Amino acid sequence: MSRYVLIPGAGGAAWYWHRVVPELRARGHEAVAVDLPGADASAGLPEYADKVAAAVGDREEAVVVAQSMGGFTAPMVCARAPVARLVLVNAMIPLPGETAGEWWEATGSQEARIAAAEAGGYGTEFDLDTYFLHDVPAEVAAEGAAHEGPEAEIAFGQPCAIERWPDVETRVVAAAGDRFFPAAFQRRVARERLGIDTDEVPGGHLAALSHPAELAERLVGYEG
Repeated sequence: MSRYVLIPGAGGAAWYWHRVVPELRARGHEAVAVDLPGADASAGLPEYADKVAAAVGDREEAVVVAQSMGGFTAPMVCARAPVARLVLVNAMIPLPGETAGEWWEATGSQEARIAAAEAGGYGTEFDLDTYFLHDVPAEVAAEGAAHEGPEAEIAFGQPCAIERWPDVETRVVAAAGDRFFPAAFQRRVARERLGIDTDEVPGGHLAALSHPAELAERLVGYEG
């Protein structure tokens, strides 16, 4: 049995993982989603990493799973707690010392997003319905409105405080229908920055809300 510690993206709402947690537990594992103080202008990546590390505890078989901007927190956790595996799900993959604010231009994410939109026939101007909620069940999206929150600028300006990528098994999972970080873009960044290939799951950027069972099955597929 592994302990899965789930990091949300910008805004910090643990609710994002609420459909995946029971799926992991049903498969015999522990699972906890961490609420982060995304709106707190005095708390940033070090505080996020401390909160996640506290959730990991001393469990050597802990699996840290990060969504989107959570990819900046995840590698920092490895210096604070015993982590057996990192799984990045539609996540930003930082270079040592890079900030989230720098990441967008450095990776060419906006150009990739716009090119995918033009090829896919949907709007190039960002909006939540088109880029985040297009495949999320309406009732889940409606419930999520109460959990939305801003991400304070502090976290975008702080470096990912690692000297090198941690010596921890790392997997990258890209959702095939992600419009915000298109799958082809994620494959390129994973190869350039980590030298590894991605695994695919169905769904869009918020795959944990739209396809929780498939995502949980992918996560536990790395066991053993």
